[in-house]
Amino acid sequence: MPWSEIAVPLTIAEDRLARLDERLRTSSIREGWIARTHFYDAAGSLWLDGELVHLEDLVLHDAAMDARTPTHELTRAHTVLRARRRIASAPADWALTQEGLAGLLGRELPTQSGSAPTSWEPRDQKHRERDPAFVEPDESAADQAWAAELAAIDAIVSRSAAVLAGEAASPSNRKPDIDDADWNEEARLEEWRDDIQRLDNLPPVLAAAAAIIAWENIEPLQSAAWLGRVLAAAILRARDKARAHLPCLCVGLRALPRETRFARGTGPRLLTFIEAIAAAAEQGLKDHDRWILARHQLERHLAGRRSTSKLPALIELMLTTPLASAQLIAKRLDITPRAAQDLIAELGVREITGRGRYRAWAII
Repeated sequence: MPWSEIAVPLTIAEDRLARLDERLRTSSIREGWIARTHFYDAAGSLWLDGELVHLEDLVLHDAAMDARTPTHELTRAHTVLRARRRIASAPADWALTQEGLAGLLGRELPTQSGSAPTSWEPRDQKHRERDPAFVEPDESAADQAWAAELAAIDAIVSRSAAVLAGEAASPSNRKPDIDDADWNEEARLEEWRDDIQRLDNLPPVLAAAAAIIAWENIEPLQSAAWLGRVLAAAILRARDKARAHLPCLCVGLRALPRETRFARGTGPRLLTFIEAIAAAAEQGLKDHDRWILARHQLERHLAGRRSTSKLPALIELMLTTPLASAQLIAKRLDITPRAAQDLIAELGVREITGRGRYRAWAII
């Protein structure tokens, strides 16, 4: 593409992202903004993949207070949420290293020892699952049978825990009719890492957009396509373009028109992701201004309150979660659900469900 077609959108995206990051750096609600946007971006990531995850269900699932049995889509959204939190809490360049990728995928790095786990093997795989037939030389036949049964149980528990946690399945557990056995994820991940290392001479926003395109072309993972968007945000953080936060690229992509979001060709796709970064930064600025204004308004209710009042803690809770139920407030503040409803009534937070029971409140 001609540079003239990229220069203006790139400049706009760089400027908006820098202004958002600088405003968050000195903001009094920075931690709350980050905590809330993690939920928004995780739900947006599933939306881009064609799956609908309600924000209320994701918040309750994260608090281990599910109102119903978690769906597969909900566990995937929670996986995205945990990945964002881990990247945001780690050093800036951690996610782009081999160790960081292994940690995000729940796998182990290759080691020099011959008895160590092989490359990218899931961490929770026990030695007995790798070699169920292994027994001590002096064990009896009954002990061997008992050991084999325990190994089988360990394998089932391990696979079930991985599925519930939303982690990628190990190569030995993949279904051949769904996953390609010849898909070399390790080699593809290394190819993608080599590609992004060649982007160091590009501006941060342009490098992040190019990294997403490289991820789409290489397709390193068969069951975690969402990781490319999160890693692109990590590139912006590693390049010091977003020091105070982890950009929400999925929120930006969701805000774009459908025709722009599904543009074809490398050039149009590059512009799409640049515009998505700009849209995410613009939405982040709007949300920050709206939430800090809401905090000032809520703090008016603290006049004349006792020092032991739970209202300040409730305000902080409402700023760090997209929505809250009476049970969630009671759990976080260590009070009864009835007391939580009384505090909400005193605070005057908007009720968003319109129901008489199982209600939830939020700062919009």
